[in-house]
Amino acid sequence: MALALYNSLTRRKEEFVPLDAGRVTMYACGPTVYNPPHIGNARAAVVYDLLYRVLCRHYPHVVYARNITDVDDKINAAAAAEGVPIEVITARYTAVYHEDVAALGVAPPPLEPRATAHIADIIAMIETLLAREHAYVVEGHVLFDVPSYPAYGELSGRAREEMIAGARVEVAPYKRDPADFVLWKPSSMDLPGWPSPWGRGRPGWHMECSAMIEHHLGLSIDIHGGGNDLKFPHHENEIAQSRCAHAGAPLARYWIHNGFVEFDNTKMSKSLGNVLLVRDLLREYPGEALRLALIRGKYREPLNWNDELVHQSKAQLDRMYGALERLAAVDVDPADVAPAAEFCAAMDDDLNTPKALAVLMEAVTAANRVDGELAQRRLKGELLGGGRELGILRQEPRAWFRQTPAGGSDDAAIDALVAARGAARAARDFARADAIRAELAALGVQIKDAADGTHWRRE
Repeated sequence: MALALYNSLTRRKEEFVPLDAGRVTMYACGPTVYNPPHIGNARAAVVYDLLYRVLCRHYPHVVYARNITDVDDKINAAAAAEGVPIEVITARYTAVYHEDVAALGVAPPPLEPRATAHIADIIAMIETLLAREHAYVVEGHVLFDVPSYPAYGELSGRAREEMIAGARVEVAPYKRDPADFVLWKPSSMDLPGWPSPWGRGRPGWHMECSAMIEHHLGLSIDIHGGGNDLKFPHHENEIAQSRCAHAGAPLARYWIHNGFVEFDNTKMSKSLGNVLLVRDLLREYPGEALRLALIRGKYREPLNWNDELVHQSKAQLDRMYGALERLAAVDVDPADVAPAAEFCAAMDDDLNTPKALAVLMEAVTAANRVDGELAQRRLKGELLGGGRELGILRQEPRAWFRQTPAGGSDDAAIDALVAARGAARAARDFARADAIRAELAALGVQIKDAADGTHWRRE
């Protein structure tokens, strides 16, 4: 089945046809590294990691870039508040971002360009825009001349008045048009800056992405992704400046946008105090459970985040790992680890993860019932293959059931209790054995007596 994706630019689902099937290109907007990522940031990272996995099933060579924005006014403010260079802030929060999304099963992208490493590319693109009269210099700033690009607004579909209001920036008196946006701005000596033909300064956010895309992926790419909140003005501005710099060549042929994460049906915001940091959630829940919670709904729709969603995701993973535990002795050739055709059809239908998960759970049910070795081998291969594409089922079942939640008892302490219970039973002190069993249950540990000893797992 061909891969179909919803294209935000055309507002319809389309068959994905790359410019070059031998080199498929995708760019996703990455983090601005001045604070720890929240669960909304994590959804974007997981969604484009998922799309990359699907593309790799279809094509032999996928070039995926997810950038790091390491020069920005928010970074400057964070550095000033601590009295340190911006590099201290960006290094710290880049490391935090990498650690947090890795815990959610997000693989490092093949390319991770940083804005500060592409200042020369940014200056060159701005010079091209000036030469083609799509930009102008005023008071040390270089601004994009929005009226010079009549198609401005085609991605967001907003009216001009709405776009000006939605830009959420002060209309500077030196702008020719209220919609014009900054490509380069001057830097005082207490701010980071680089030499340029227009004086010491730093790039505008939108220009950073356009320059990095051109440098690493080319003038036109197959897929550009990001959160819905980036559609305007960020992606709208990227399109305008890139098309004007590249004689009308489209920046991206398919635009993919993931929906917001809401908290109990309310948009997350700092002002409401309901922003959930990935780091805090990882202290309470396994990373795989958080990842599954992020993909249980369709990626384009809003996701209502609450404890019940994560508990349901954890329970679903328990069932999957339970089936794999039952099939632990079944050997599967790596070549046979592949998702079922029905699973692939669901994922190829605009990443329909709810349907793909339903297929996976049908395999779980069958795996818990079937006894024939051939059928068991096939089902185990389908479970592992589907899990690999979704970025879950990355552990051995034993490790999954024994993982320690934050603040929980470690394996050695539980092993000691299980051994003490075994000694009590051997001494026929059944009251003591029952008391230890109750203590283990209170710790969230289930035990099962078998011919080869007592086995335990966390609930």
